[in-house]
Amino acid sequence: MRIGDLDAGRIGFGAMRLAADGTVWEPPADRAAAVAVLRRAVELGVQLIDSSDAYALGANEELIAEALYPYAADVVIATKGGVTRPGREEWIPLGRPEYLRQQAELSLRRLRRDVIDLYYLHRVDPQVPLADQVGALARLREEGKIRHIGLSEVSVAQLEEARAVAPVAAVQNLYNLTDRTHEQVLDHAAEHGLAFVPFFPIAVGEHAAPGGPLAEVAAELGATPAQTALAWLLHRSPAVLPIPGTTSVAHLEENVAAQRLTLTAGQYARLDRLAARDRDTTMTVR
Repeated sequence: MRIGDLDAGRIGFGAMRLAADGTVWEPPADRAAAVAVLRRAVELGVQLIDSSDAYALGANEELIAEALYPYAADVVIATKGGVTRPGREEWIPLGRPEYLRQQAELSLRRLRRDVIDLYYLHRVDPQVPLADQVGALARLREEGKIRHIGLSEVSVAQLEEARAVAPVAAVQNLYNLTDRTHEQVLDHAAEHGLAFVPFFPIAVGEHAAPGGPLAEVAAELGATPAQTALAWLLHRSPAVLPIPGTTSVAHLEENVAAQRLTLTAGQYARLDRLAARDRDTTMTVR
């Protein structure tokens, strides 16, 4: 899968899970283990590493630099700006152009990069015209500080409004086997040559229970339900580039191996019929 002119592979790594707790407020308690996961991801051929300035208040980006700097030539670093964290449970969009510039500059320092490969508007700020928010990223792109622009949790209309201001290379929306709210956004992104990067790609719920349809197909493939859910995403569209996160090297290896699975048409159809009722609501912002 390509993001603009960059080859990003088919499965990336979402570093958010490396935070110490479910609120993504603190850096990992076992820093050495988190560094090991990141390094193993690159050893396994993972090319896209995804973060945000809002994850552990910037410490997540620092962790990536600690683990991977100097970066391999084929590693694509993505991060996000445009969400503030005034409190442990708070995720507040802030899209003022001066703030986005400030945060991009801070991300460059923390990541030890001269240019950020993919920089997302983390959330659209309803208090600021979208054209102004994307325009700020466009200026950073013109200055060579970011290479490609991304958007997160947007509608088709917002995506097209943004694309009228500047080129957009990727969209990161919630999407998985049982939550397909953004089906139209995925199809629209694919139609226009954009990468669609689903967060929370491995949903949990009744469909994953023993004896459920996902477990049944997994057993047929000799795989785990998580691997099968990722395989469904990869089969869904060549534009899809999931970024499952984990704190475990074993689970990382399992996730990356999912790209070697091949679903039959019948298996894909059985999974495709799953109702979108078991949405993973652990986090409202990613």
